[in-house]
Amino acid sequence: MADNRIYNFSAGPSMLPVPVLERCAADMLNYQGSGMSVMEMSHRSKVYDGIIQETEATLRRVLSIPDNYKVLFLQGGATQQFAAIPMNLMQNKVADYIVSGNWSKKAFKEAKLYGDARCIASSEDGNFTYVPDVDGLTFSPDADYVYICQNETVYGNRYTKLPETGDIPLVSDVSSMFLSEPMDVSKYGLIYGGVQKNVGPAGVVIVIVRDDLIREDVLPFTPTIMRYKTQADAGSLSNTPPCYGIYMCGKVFQWLKAQGGLEAMQQRNQEKAALLYDEIDRNPLFRGTVDKEDRSLMNICFVMADGYEELAPEFMEAAKSRGIVGIKGHRLVGGFRASCYNALPVESVRVLVECMQEFAAKHAK
Repeated sequence: MADNRIYNFSAGPSMLPVPVLERCAADMLNYQGSGMSVMEMSHRSKVYDGIIQETEATLRRVLSIPDNYKVLFLQGGATQQFAAIPMNLMQNKVADYIVSGNWSKKAFKEAKLYGDARCIASSEDGNFTYVPDVDGLTFSPDADYVYICQNETVYGNRYTKLPETGDIPLVSDVSSMFLSEPMDVSKYGLIYGGVQKNVGPAGVVIVIVRDDLIREDVLPFTPTIMRYKTQADAGSLSNTPPCYGIYMCGKVFQWLKAQGGLEAMQQRNQEKAALLYDEIDRNPLFRGTVDKEDRSLMNICFVMADGYEELAPEFMEAAKSRGIVGIKGHRLVGGFRASCYNALPVESVRVLVECMQEFAAKHAK
């Protein structure tokens, strides 16, 4: 690691690539000879217009976004989209939700305020230790969309197969897996994600939405600023956007491209996840909390094994002494959660694995 840098496994906001931070630091006082920081310039200026256009163009190249999709850089975080999606898409006031964890459950609860949101499958009966089987699901014929959270940050599960929704648009919250692997955007009607997990600083949410889903006939009480058409027509500049966050996202997109793109990221993330899951499964002091076939590559959740529960605080201290931070599990799950996003180097995972091994050597019965 760079001098004075910790091993940061935070679930979000999370670590950013060091080269990106260095580039942004170099630009801080005088962006490309403009005599000012990006933080200080008008979002209506020619300089900033160049920034946001380049950011979108780079994302389109990295993710291979088809031309019939709009890219929106918005505020309000992913949580605001729990309301914006039904407001913009619920023409028939019907939507199907597959609930696989905390965030899809929250989105489903919010959608019920705006129409007939139906939970057609859930893994809550198993405390979200698995993802519902999407094969053979029956969707509501009048559903405006089918909703999933493709990677559940809290419980650490992920879809390995998408539901086949036919002509019904598939909507996916990809916040904690965004740009961690290749995606076929054409399989979705809309994908969105808060950037603070894998892409940039907190304060930006990216919505990628198919053109035919950007409509005038939204629910009548939808605020103007939350209408996708408002933002699409204005190029995400209907109001002042999170300017600096968007600029930093653009630098991360450039970094991703330079690293070899999403195929290279996927290989690195698979390597990191395999290292940690192998240790969890081998080590007698720990156990995973998610069925193996549904384990997230990004958010790796584990707890102390039976008989060792009382050692959890001591392990946290052992990890802290090695410069490891951000591994405390979410309060709904407990235990530990190591978030291995794109910017996290494999060295960090090796340090955590070594800590687990040494702890086991000291305490295993």
